[in-house]
Amino acid sequence: MHFTATSRDPLVAQGAILRTLAYFDVFRHPLTVEEIQRFGDHTPIPAEDLLHALRALEQKGIVSRHKDHWSLMDCTTAVAQREEAETRARQRMPKALAMSRRIARFPFVRAVFLSGSMSKGSLAPDGDIDYFIITVPGRLWVARTMLVLYKKLFLLNSHRDFCVNYFLDTEHLTVEDRNRFTATEVVTLIPTYGNGTTETFFERNAWAFAMYPGMPRPRSREVSVGTARRKGALERALGGDLGDFLDGWCMNITWHYWKRKFDHLDARTFELALRTRTYVSKHHPSNFQHKVLDGYQLRVAALERKLGTTLQ
Repeated sequence: MHFTATSRDPLVAQGAILRTLAYFDVFRHPLTVEEIQRFGDHTPIPAEDLLHALRALEQKGIVSRHKDHWSLMDCTTAVAQREEAETRARQRMPKALAMSRRIARFPFVRAVFLSGSMSKGSLAPDGDIDYFIITVPGRLWVARTMLVLYKKLFLLNSHRDFCVNYFLDTEHLTVEDRNRFTATEVVTLIPTYGNGTTETFFERNAWAFAMYPGMPRPRSREVSVGTARRKGALERALGGDLGDFLDGWCMNITWHYWKRKFDHLDARTFELALRTRTYVSKHHPSNFQHKVLDGYQLRVAALERKLGTTLQ
């Protein structure tokens, strides 16, 4: 449970700040005051009040500052690493947009978003470019299989510029898991294709923006895909019984492959990390969501012990 008192209460501001910094500390990602406002799970706190609360926490040795960034620990190195990661993300953005255009030309694809670290404007030296994709109903698995085959055959199975790991269809746009991790992912998605569908997606996931009241809707980086005649022709060819058969076949083949490959996962973890239904495909075998949320809770608990008070 989060603080609900007025934002002028210094304890409310400090608690909100620490929860926000604790989450991003999992990623060793220091934040600016503006980012603390945007990613705060509270009624937006004026910058002046935030700065006052941050300085009070800094005097107590609970937070650290370097340049314009704040963190739970000495963030000198982390700020330098963040700046390098931001430079890499800017350099790779043209490739990300080019790949978004390519994905958008595939049959049954109706929207494309940049996700993962790239959508936060940051990229590790070995980072992949992740995409979140929306398809028409009943053809999600056909679209996904075509994209995976393209990656394997033409990109030599490289994930570097083409990591397609989350799909939904237009009739099931609401993200099922609702927590700080999924909310952060939703509100930072960068729409690159699908004007209209992308707007509907954000409307259906208003719960994520309710968790982050200071977060504006993402700015679109819409790409042009031209007439895409081949896309239309393939959609018509696979629009009937053949397409129905292929979609079910692709889903079943993928599910059985994943069950064999990830047989070490229990049923609950498999469902969370490798969700396989007619309207959703999620491929996160490392279950990163669970690791991040665990890391966040550990940091919050450590802060609560240190401060002798509850932050949630």
